[in-house]
Amino acid sequence: MATSKIESDHGLNVRMFVTGLALVVLYGVVVTVLLALGVSYVPVIVIAGGLLFAQFYFSDKIAMFSMQAHEVTAQQEPRLHEIVDRLCLMANMTKPRVGVSELDIPNAFATGRNPNHAVICATRGLMHRLNDEELEAVLAHELSHVAHRDVAVMTVASGVGMLAGLVSRMAMWGAMLNGGGRGRNQDNIVLLELATMLISVVIYAIAFLLTMALSRYRELAADRSGAILIGKPSVLASALVHVTGDMAKIPRTDLRRAESMNQFFFAPALSGNTAATIFSTHPSLERRLDQLAKLEKELNG
Repeated sequence: MATSKIESDHGLNVRMFVTGLALVVLYGVVVTVLLALGVSYVPVIVIAGGLLFAQFYFSDKIAMFSMQAHEVTAQQEPRLHEIVDRLCLMANMTKPRVGVSELDIPNAFATGRNPNHAVICATRGLMHRLNDEELEAVLAHELSHVAHRDVAVMTVASGVGMLAGLVSRMAMWGAMLNGGGRGRNQDNIVLLELATMLISVVIYAIAFLLTMALSRYRELAADRSGAILIGKPSVLASALVHVTGDMAKIPRTDLRRAESMNQFFFAPALSGNTAATIFSTHPSLERRLDQLAKLEKELNG
């Protein structure tokens, strides 16, 4: 990171620190809720620690599997590797692994717990639809995520939501199974489990809002860094318009399958102006294009 020509974003670093601190607190609350449910210390450590470990250390494999992606060599995908090689040379960065997703959805993502274990992946849909300049701009955006080290924070953030969802399900089933019993103690147990379920839902909502806020800012930061790296903000803007426009042509069933990966995508897998855009993990297309237009003027000024 210290030798990379992709500059660190102070605003992003502050947001990642605050989000990370909030996630630690949320993890503590979830563990406390598990203990309140009567789960012994050993299962709590296994559940919370195991999920965090898996999300952090196997994030690249999980993401690649979810997107039907696989690592490719320079012989298999020379075009993709040539672009990544050129970008890494320009950024003075170690080359990440390169992957291809077989999905027709036009998109790209970066994953991995740190720059030494990173993967940059493009979909077949993206490679077929963009020219070399536009593809380079998108991959520069993804390489910026690797340089900023924001992928790991996003991965851990999603883990909190999953853990909270697990707790709420445990509480819900416990309340259902205990609901047919009688007696004051039984009523207290049901009330405790219902309260636990409510707390878990609140934790999930907080984790989601934290993730969404960080994700929107990190996308703007990657847009800026990627555009500066290639020196052509207008090309990245063109790629954004192209990808977003083609996204509306993808069948809704395919978009729904990819929805869980939205927070890692170059552009969200949404079709048209749906209510989902309100809760999108990405800033609006207009805001991204406006930032790139201003950057174009700065670079040419």
